[in-house]
Amino acid sequence: MTPSGAPRRPRPTVGDASSARERREDPRGWAMGEQVTEALGQVIAGRRDIRRYRPDPVEPELLERVLEAGHSAPSVGHSQPWRFVVVRSPETRERAAHLADTARLRQARDLLPERAARLLDLKLEGLREAPIGIVVACDRRTQANGVLGRATFTETDVWSCACAIQNMWLTARSLGLGMGWVTLFEPSDLAGLIGAPEGVETLGWMCLGWPDERPPEPGLQRASWSTKLPLEEVVLEERWPEGDGAPAQPLSHLRAPGGDALVDAGDGADTLLAPPESLGILDRALNRVVATSGPQTSGGRLILAGADHPVVDLGISAYEAHVTADVLAHALTEPSSLGAAHARAAGLAVDVVDAGVKEAVTGAVDARPRGKRGNLRDADALTDNDLERCVTVGENVGRRAAADGLVVLGEVGVGNTTVAAALTCALLGVDADDVVGLGSGADAAMSKRKLEVVSAAMERSGTFGSDADAARRALRCLGGPEIAVLTGVCLAAADAGTTIVLDGLATSVAALVACRLEPAVQGYLVAGQRSREKGHALVLTELGLEPLLDLRLRAGEGVGGVLAAGMLLRGLEARRTSIRTTD
Repeated sequence: MTPSGAPRRPRPTVGDASSARERREDPRGWAMGEQVTEALGQVIAGRRDIRRYRPDPVEPELLERVLEAGHSAPSVGHSQPWRFVVVRSPETRERAAHLADTARLRQARDLLPERAARLLDLKLEGLREAPIGIVVACDRRTQANGVLGRATFTETDVWSCACAIQNMWLTARSLGLGMGWVTLFEPSDLAGLIGAPEGVETLGWMCLGWPDERPPEPGLQRASWSTKLPLEEVVLEERWPEGDGAPAQPLSHLRAPGGDALVDAGDGADTLLAPPESLGILDRALNRVVATSGPQTSGGRLILAGADHPVVDLGISAYEAHVTADVLAHALTEPSSLGAAHARAAGLAVDVVDAGVKEAVTGAVDARPRGKRGNLRDADALTDNDLERCVTVGENVGRRAAADGLVVLGEVGVGNTTVAAALTCALLGVDADDVVGLGSGADAAMSKRKLEVVSAAMERSGTFGSDADAARRALRCLGGPEIAVLTGVCLAAADAGTTIVLDGLATSVAALVACRLEPAVQGYLVAGQRSREKGHALVLTELGLEPLLDLRLRAGEGVGGVLAAGMLLRGLEARRTSIRTTD
């Protein structure tokens, strides 16, 4: 058939059928209305910890509604770790009350007399009176690493169960039922009472029944045990106040792409005749480019920085040092070196930076160090003055390149995988064994020497922190001058609001240093590839980046970054020329 007009947007028959246009035009369209909001507020304000109960039974359908509310709670990684043990037996409830009485007396012994008396005055007869007890337990037998979101905050499974308890509590209140949360138990005693296996933790006993009290305010507040704090005393702006023992907030001169720009990029992609993020990681990367460099981006520059390294004299590389100068010199000619040839084929211009090869490269930007350079094992890589010079030259190059579109980082330097490995160890606080790989053309014996050199360099330089000063010191002690140049490129390109495409380990380490100096740089980075270097995946993880390509490259020279940049430019062109849909 012959198409006429704009096609309709692909609308899923399951899940969220709303479009970006609908959400943009009516951002409040998901609200449930003032009546629901007011009712919810009444339920929350009216929730009480009930301690007195009538003996009347709770209908099974009401109990099910309370349990279903708990089961509808949010849980980390949708793990649903809660287990609800419903107890009706008077004998079990009596044993639970006995355990709570014992725990209460033990706790009272550790309090001042007046405070202890108040604790003993608190009524716990709800354990005996309430017709139903519910022990909420958390099944923690699944390893934290196996649950999405729990590897870092390992207690989130318990927090999920607390959310379930709150759901149950609010639902019970809305139904007119009373609920009380009793935690005056030794956890092991309560677990033994219900026969919980190893790895299942109890969060307390919930009494459930018809209340024999209707308190207008929380019981402990009414008993003058404590008072409710004003809201302004528990709300902090941005971070903990510095005067209360918190460290000073680091100064940042850069800003990450605004949330509105990222949303606009996603909105634009949603109008294409394709499901959202149908291109996976590439679509996400394209959204980042649109939000930073803009949707009309059609070109860019490869910044190829190179240097020789004294560490080569320690026998850690399979190639002679003159290769660095040969590659840099031919990046300026036609026919070109590999990285420059790929760049020009992708429609990118090439800037070459001589950061310290043995013989100066004619036509390259001069960033050559002027002071003495060390081999990492015995002396620092750069002087303070040379570090500043290299970063400054990189900033100048990056500022000019940012005007042309994408900024792609490339490097060349025989021996610089050793330099990058040492810098990775310093920045991430990992051992050399976790980072050092074979390197291009290296054999096992050479790899062993490389490992020894990196280990010795780390022992000489000592430990580093994760702040900006530590990153700058690590770059001076262990970094190559080309890495310092690329660090400056990242800083300036991000400041100009331009997307930066990374290549291999050395370029990614330069980006990591830049992020330590200015955290907002991360918002402008795209990982072009994951190379075969052992430490590269660690650095990308620290940067929070997924690579577009995984081709096991060892080429250097920015080849992987250039290939990824070509994908990005073609993806942007495809977006510009794709038909737009209607709702």
